[in-house]
Amino acid sequence: MTADLSTMPAAHRSPEAVSSLSPREVQVLAHIAAGYTHHQTSKRLNISQSSVETYLQRIRLKLDVPTRAHLIRAAVELGL
Repeated sequence: MTADLSTMPAAHRSPEAVSSLSPREVQVLAHIAAGYTHHQTSKRLNISQSSVETYLQRIRLKLDVPTRAHLIRAAVELGL
């Protein structure tokens, strides 16, 4: 079963969506969108992997995106 990316909610596309993210959430999202793993992101930002996962959960809630693929697409659309 493949995800239909065209059905992704539009809410994350607005500039307000980015402003709802904390600076650290933006950093984590940018690293994940750039292809870094959770472990690599944690090392580069000097935070625990658990923190990376927590930030990603919060980002998914704020941007209303269910999967990693949707999360990356949202990051690209937001210019991250």
